[in-house]
Amino acid sequence: MKFAVLVAILADDLEEKALDVARDAGAAGVTILDARGIGAQEKKTFFGLTYEGSQSVLVFVLEKKLSLVVLKRLTAELDLKNDSRGVVFTLPLEHIAGIDTRQIERFEQRIKDDI
Repeated sequence: MKFAVLVAILADDLEEKALDVARDAGAAGVTILDARGIGAQEKKTFFGLTYEGSQSVLVFVLEKKLSLVVLKRLTAELDLKNDSRGVVFTLPLEHIAGIDTRQIERFEQRIKDDI
């Protein structure tokens, strides 16, 4: 079975919606990190103070086929093609240890259901 890491870097206010979309698409576990980023555009200032919006980084370990499904759903439902408030990408996983066996069973069941 092949796995991928799906990473979603999103504006903080999109976190809950992204989690709901990912769960509905079949993702189970996620690691959530708080982040800050520097974009291509200058930051907004107000009385000399610079506002830097906070971001959430969602990290999923998914079966490779499922990672593409989740990526497409997040892109569509969070309108990431038109609204530059986040980025979603996948990375292949070569080696993995410690994944919950129930998660693997869910992946296997999903594959059987597809067949």
